[in-house]
Amino acid sequence: MRPLAVLLGIVMGSTVSIALCLAMTLVVFLLIPEFATRVGEEFPPLLRTLAGSAALAACASLSFYGELRDARWRRAAHAALSVALLATVVVAWPRD
Repeated sequence: MRPLAVLLGIVMGSTVSIALCLAMTLVVFLLIPEFATRVGEEFPPLLRTLAGSAALAACASLSFYGELRDARWRRAAHAALSVALLATVVVAWPRD
């Protein structure tokens, strides 16, 4: 396996696990309606983060698959993953 494929596999595994954990958190929130007033304000940030993580996981998975299959479009997938990672850093970077 090529070194880039290994790196992409690590990135894909990490992003997919984060997205799945956020999805499970959403399920838990939905299953405890008696605490809806306490967790109600957490729903919008959770949904935004889940959407971003799912998009990042999709980009990483496509990039990994393209690299393994040596697809013609893999360079575009790598570029999309790079842009998505950069956007995640810009959004998540702490501000003063």
